[in-house]
Amino acid sequence: MIYGWVCWDDGVWRIDLPRWGLREGDREVLARLMRATSGRAGLAQRARIVLLAADGESNTAIAERVGVSRPTVIGWRSRYADRGITGLDDQERSGRPRMIDHRRVVSVTLAPPPKKYGVTHWSSRLLGKHLA
Repeated sequence: MIYGWVCWDDGVWRIDLPRWGLREGDREVLARLMRATSGRAGLAQRARIVLLAADGESNTAIAERVGVSRPTVIGWRSRYADRGITGLDDQERSGRPRMIDHRRVVSVTLAPPPKKYGVTHWSSRLLGKHLA
């Protein structure tokens, strides 16, 4: 967890966070992740959060700039501090693994539904029934 201290600054209470640096070589990797157009948007957002934090931005300022909540910023900063860049990756989700092949979904939706359904376009429920 990242802790700071409260200080009085120009008539406003502020929370100052300790400056923390990036690990060796991480700035370049994080900048690349942030600029990547083919990568996951969530990973780019997390990289931006960490880079802004390393540049000394407050959690509140980062949350406003990135468009997330303050607890989200605190969580990603903490995960980076604990695990480095690998901490920014998605964790495995709990629950049963997916049973439907994404390539099959795409290939089926490229063609109109069979005439037996009596519709001209796929709905999510009809597609699920058809693929089951």
